[in-house]
Formats: sequence, structure tokens, C-alpha cells
Amino acid sequence: MKEPVMQVDFGRTSSDYAKHRAGFPDAFFERLAREGLLRPGVRAVDLGTGTGTVARGLARHGCTVHALDVSAPMLEAARRLATEAGLSIDFHQAPAEHTGLPSGAFDLVVAGQCWHWFDRPAAAREAARLLAPGGRLVIAHFDWMALPGNVVEATESLIQAFNPGPSAPDVFSHGTGLYPQWFRDTAEAGFTGLESFTFDVPTPYTHEAWRGRVRANAKVGASLPPDTVSRFDTALAAVLAERFPHDPLAIPHRVFALLAARP
Repeated sequence: MKEPVMQVDFGRTSSDYAKHRAGFPDAFFERLAREGLLRPGVRAVDLGTGTGTVARGLARHGCTVHALDVSAPMLEAARRLATEAGLSIDFHQAPAEHTGLPSGAFDLVVAGQCWHWFDRPAAAREAARLLAPGGRLVIAHFDWMALPGNVVEATESLIQAFNPGPSAPDVFSHGTGLYPQWFRDTAEAGFTGLESFTFDVPTPYTHEAWRGRVRANAKVGASLPPDTVSRFDTALAAVLAERFPHDPLAIPHRVFALLAARP
């Protein structure tokens, strides 16, 4: 029997997502800049922008950015954060598979922490349609890493207790923070010159921020009823106080990025 699909709505947790969920580190954007992908005048599309963390990073490097998401609450948070940062970004409510943007009009398409939520073959074809010849697609992830005895492992165990079953990223990365399936997705859509990079970086979180970050997880605030989220948050606070009293925490994260070119 096929397992039921987890119903996820990140709009329900847009406040925690915007406030507590750390975006890609500066080192990620610096690496893309060294690859020649980020520079003033680059026409970029950010698919599944969420609260706009990737879009803001692109804009800070001088890109002209169109950012899309299906969630109106997430886009509202993204617009507010971009305004507060003094950045001009064109936000649209649209799915990654059918953006409504013009063909061949862009130099760069980025999907950060979202490719697993898409109809991947359709999204890859849409990215190819959007890009001018020689344009680049970047599929990237910034995943926390569960290691024996660390706070992430304890947090994931608690999430599993409250919401059993796989989460979408686990299906594809198996907890490694690496996504080999994306190579097939892009190659089948006609992309060439596939290459990837990965590196680990610790990310500081206070106890309060970590609880907010976890509430913004797909298996917590985006899918559980509010009263269950509240009970989960109380349980996580107790785990942190008892087992991980140091504050702030250093949460290990892994950056993974796949770069592909449109012929």
C-alpha cells in the first residue's frame, strides 16, 4: 500500500521561517561569484524563493532578480525582508514548473532548498526554457547534519516521534546532504557541463532560534496542527535544557550545489 503524501504548507509557518531559518551562508554566494555566475547585470530567476534568502543574496551581488513561490504568505515575508534590506527584487506568485516568465530571457536560474518539492522533470524543462543559450542552472541545498549524539539527531528523533514517516529531503539525500538524483534530472532536460561542490559550515543558533527554526520544518509547523506544534516545541525546549544546555548551539550544516549549463 502506498504511504499517504505528507500535506505541507509553509505559509502556515512563514513567520518562524522568516525570523529563524538561516539562509545559505555568504560562502555559498562567494563560491558562485568565483564561478562567474554572480555579477552586476546577470538576469536571475529564483525558483521556490520562500522568504527570499537566495533572492536577496543574488541581488546583493548585483543580479536583476525575479523570485517566485506558490505561497502568498511566504512572498509577503520575502517582500518585507527585501524592503528592509534595501534590495529591489521582483516577486511573483507562480509555480516553478509554469513560471509565466519569457523564454530565453535569463542568464541564471537558482533553486535553493526546494527542488525536492517540485515536479522535477517539469521544473528542469522550465528552467531550460527560461535560460538563454549558455545560461546556468544551480540547484542547491543547505541541510542540517545529524551526527551521533548531536542536537540535530536528538531533534530529528523528536520530530519523528511527533510526525512519523519520511520527509521529502530524507527520501533523496538519506541524511547525507548530497543529491545525486539531481544530475539525472538536469541531464534528461538537456543540460550539459554538470558539476557540483559541497562544503560543511557550522551555523550558530540560540536555543530560542533553534526552536523557531525547527518549528519552520516541513514535518512540524508546516504540517502538524497548531496544538501539536506547541506540544512539540515544549518537548524540544526540555531536550535542549537537559541535554544541550550550552547556548548558542553550533549546528553543523552542509552546502550542496549542482551547476548545469543550457547548451
